Amino acid sequence: MVKRLLIAILLFPALLYAQINTERVMMIARNALYFEDYVLSIQYFNQVISAKPYLFEPYFFRGLAKINLEDYQGAEADCDEAIRRNPFVVGAYQIRGLARIRQNNFDGAIEDYRMALKYEPENVVLWHNLTLCHMQKEDYTSAKDDLEKLLAVSPRYTRAYLMRGEVNLRQNDTINALKDFDKAIELDRYDADGWSARALVKLQQKQYKEAENDLDQAIRLSVKNAGNYINRALARFHQNNLRGAMQDYDVALDIDPNNFIGHYNRGLLRAQVGDDNRAIEDFDFVLEMEPDNMMAAFNRGLLRAQTGDYRGAISDYSKVIEEYPNFLTGYHYRAEARRKVGDIKGAEQDEFKLMKAQLDRLNGKKNNGKDVADATSDADNADKEKTRKKSDKNMENYRKIVIADDSEMTQRYTSDYRGRVQDRNVVVKLEPMYALTYYEKISEVKKTVHYHKFIDALNLSKQLPKPLRITNMEAPLTEEQIKYHFALIDSHTSDIVAEPQNAMKRFGRGIDFYLVQDFDSSIDDFTQSILLDGKFFPAYFMRALVRYKQLDYKKAEAMAEGNIQSTTADKQNSGVTAVDYEVVKKDLDKVVELAPDFVYGYYNRGNVSSALKDYRSALEDYNKAIELDPEFAEAYFNRGLTQIFLGNNKQGILDLSKAGELGVVSAYNIIKRFTDNTRE
Repeated sequence: MVKRLLIAILLFPALLYAQINTERVMMIARNALYFEDYVLSIQYFNQVISAKPYLFEPYFFRGLAKINLEDYQGAEADCDEAIRRNPFVVGAYQIRGLARIRQNNFDGAIEDYRMALKYEPENVVLWHNLTLCHMQKEDYTSAKDDLEKLLAVSPRYTRAYLMRGEVNLRQNDTINALKDFDKAIELDRYDADGWSARALVKLQQKQYKEAENDLDQAIRLSVKNAGNYINRALARFHQNNLRGAMQDYDVALDIDPNNFIGHYNRGLLRAQVGDDNRAIEDFDFVLEMEPDNMMAAFNRGLLRAQTGDYRGAISDYSKVIEEYPNFLTGYHYRAEARRKVGDIKGAEQDEFKLMKAQLDRLNGKKNNGKDVADATSDADNADKEKTRKKSDKNMENYRKIVIADDSEMTQRYTSDYRGRVQDRNVVVKLEPMYALTYYEKISEVKKTVHYHKFIDALNLSKQLPKPLRITNMEAPLTEEQIKYHFALIDSHTSDIVAEPQNAMKRFGRGIDFYLVQDFDSSIDDFTQSILLDGKFFPAYFMRALVRYKQLDYKKAEAMAEGNIQSTTADKQNSGVTAVDYEVVKKDLDKVVELAPDFVYGYYNRGNVSSALKDYRSALEDYNKAIELDPEFAEAYFNRGLTQIFLGNNKQGILDLSKAGELGVVSAYNIIKRFTDNTRE
């Protein structure tokens, strides 16, 4: 969420505050927000609000932090305060609109987007979100009107065609929906949603081979979308490719283990190919999710009987019959199971029920206004379709593959209410820099523990309050951690006063300042640590990282100037030059000089060289990093991109493939895109 919002609306120019400390706190707060440290940023914004409650910016930014923490009521309240202080800030209406959407207040959101569009009538994001609000209200006339205006502003905006295609589908206009989806694919063939959308229409038209082809493309571009595998399984099922369908359900359930349709349909297919025990496992899971799902219970009963568990089968049949006393197929199978366990009386009772139904049918007797079903048939009254809607409760359809209801079949791509327009595919950019920190995000894919003997020895010495971790997946601080590190800063300050020549104390406080996003103070401490001990390479490494992040923030501020009004002074101060990166690079030069086996120094220096567009130097550093660590996934990824930047697509794709193998899954999307470009 934050990456969609921040670049376009985060970086408002700071007001010239009377007190320098207020300006500094605001700057630190915005740093924390940009780097997704939301709880910490709120603490800083609170300080600014307490000191100067008449400013609109801290309320606005605090609202943005809250919306990322899913505190939608709090975000709306903060935007109210920001608008009360300055009613001309488009971003405040935009964020409040998003907060209202998350609370299902679409009318309020529409008001906000219309107000914002008065000030910025060509803002694509506002038109996008306004359209989605009208679609949620099923006001399709207004939605189409919004889309016409949006396309007038941005004729090549593919999401508009996808949304209009969905509106057409909801109005049962399949022909125009297909035209819109075709246009979206023509404009951006690397957007998986276009292929997925067109595939759904092909499925509805029973063009199963064409649907499978489109879903093949969608899956290549978005390998982690369970819905695409579920839909391709349906296309394969209709082409009698049961094994292929089951493979797709397997992958879908790896991605989304709680997918109801995946488990139910895989259970049916497993039963068809004789894999009864594993089919039972799928129906067990379905019934755990939905204990009242009688079709799943009946299917499990059939499978239990097939595997000799007749009492379990009788239990399932009885639940179904209790819920559907006129479901005669249930009596037929329960009678069989009862005879198997020796319950002759119970079996005869079920058989009598069946015989009576047969006689009633011969005599033309109605049951609840309908002809009585033939008890010896599985589904005489069921239609000939192979599938049923998820909401279908006709027990005669128990053996049919489940498909989503119409309301669920519509593409979910239109639910992405947006902060700014950006490519939905993976952004082609380098993997981030490595840091020394105490906290790391947990990755479900990558399980690597990064190690270096010096850092390990430093941790064993317990000179720092926590063990340092080497990571490029830094975790934001919790409220308790924030308090802890502010307290540590005070403690380290006392220690520094007592031992002013202790380089480790300076380094430790520098880490704490870094964690609370006070970059200037952090750099000061790392500099002092270097002056006290010129051979302590972690201080050079961290000073380079913090300076690099400052430059990253400044570049983002410069990017935002196209969308946010800025003062001349801001524009002049937001530029980033090659000289700035050279300063960072010098620190990393010192790192590799002092610790030539510290692989992360080479990797980070490679990233800096890439920022300078010195790709040859970047390649040398990534080569060295991989030489030192042949399993360094991010180094392969960045080297692959660097090769592509130099025009060496074939070599680049080999490196990206290795990166994907080692856990950088975004590599596969990029491989697909550049492979296609190479063919063209």
